[in-house]
Amino acid sequence: MGDKKRVLIVFGGQSSEHEVSRISVTSILKNIDSDKFDVSMMGITKDGKWLPYSGPIDKIPSGEWEQISLKDRTRSITDKISLIDNIVSRVDHAGELDTASMNDEKGKKIDVVFPVLHGCNGEDGTIQGFFELAGIPYVGCGVLGSAVGMDKIYAKIIFEKAGIPQADYLYFTRKEIAANIDSVADRIEEKFRYPIFVKPSNAGSSVGVTKAHDKNELKEALIYAAKYDRKVLIEEFINGREVECAVLGNDDPIASTVGEIIPGNEFYDYKAKYIDNSSKIKIPADLPEETIEEIRDYAVKAFKALDCAGLSRVDFFVHKETGRVYINEINTMPGFTSISMYPMLWEASGIPYSELIERLIELAIERYKDNSREYDE
Repeated sequence: MGDKKRVLIVFGGQSSEHEVSRISVTSILKNIDSDKFDVSMMGITKDGKWLPYSGPIDKIPSGEWEQISLKDRTRSITDKISLIDNIVSRVDHAGELDTASMNDEKGKKIDVVFPVLHGCNGEDGTIQGFFELAGIPYVGCGVLGSAVGMDKIYAKIIFEKAGIPQADYLYFTRKEIAANIDSVADRIEEKFRYPIFVKPSNAGSSVGVTKAHDKNELKEALIYAAKYDRKVLIEEFINGREVECAVLGNDDPIASTVGEIIPGNEFYDYKAKYIDNSSKIKIPADLPEETIEEIRDYAVKAFKALDCAGLSRVDFFVHKETGRVYINEINTMPGFTSISMYPMLWEASGIPYSELIERLIELAIERYKDNSREYDE
């Protein structure tokens, strides 16, 4: 019992993927090995309150956990500066992992944080920077990998530099779109044929994504995407099969087998992912072995190019006619729901869910040690 690692699992968050996080964390909590880990929970509400939670796991997906937590406490942790002071004051920066811990609400030391947060303010380097400042080991990519992976435009710039094939693209700011949407649409039409994909640069789970078939739909899509981010990405349409590959590790990552998404809708949007369950998943994908190996190689290459750590899921298109592989995007904290591809891919590759969680926690501790720095006096 005394050798158990104490893990603080953080969920919810101020993002359009708040609900997805609640579903993901429920799956993790049900699968984490209680013989090896002593788990505490911290939920972040949509308005930014940090609420320690010790109630029933099955009340998290519906959002009921929030009221339960508030009833159990006389106050919530809302002041971010006080929160940081509270955590940092309990961290010993002597350089030894065992002492670099924070305390949970019961006064127990926390050895590692697992931020099960998707989207902005959780997957984009913000909370990772918070944990870095506090000197706390945490699961997943660091500040750089998280920030660049979340920003589709800058990820594309790096993928291009790394020589990974991808769809052609343009991007515009919210201000450019608001100032002269007709001019923006004209420039897009000069470069691409319809259909065209329009996406917020910083968003996940296909939130704010539209497939435009004509100029009117294009302008509506630009306005819609700009609601979710100040930068909007426009991509050429790839007539491709949607496939995904999971990556696990730090400096020497490994890639899973490849799975294929067969969308129930015109493309694999938020509704198809989490609401109507009409999409189908095929693992392994029905692809030639050389194509699967090419995808796995590109997945690891993308992971390393962004200096990722712990985990990522890398999404690709395989052109239906030519068989060419194109990277679509990388997800540095992929979904962990019961129907999420990341854990399913590793299950198919020989790593069951509980073992996967254990490996991610071990990788977080390994990365923390590797990131230690010395400073000349």
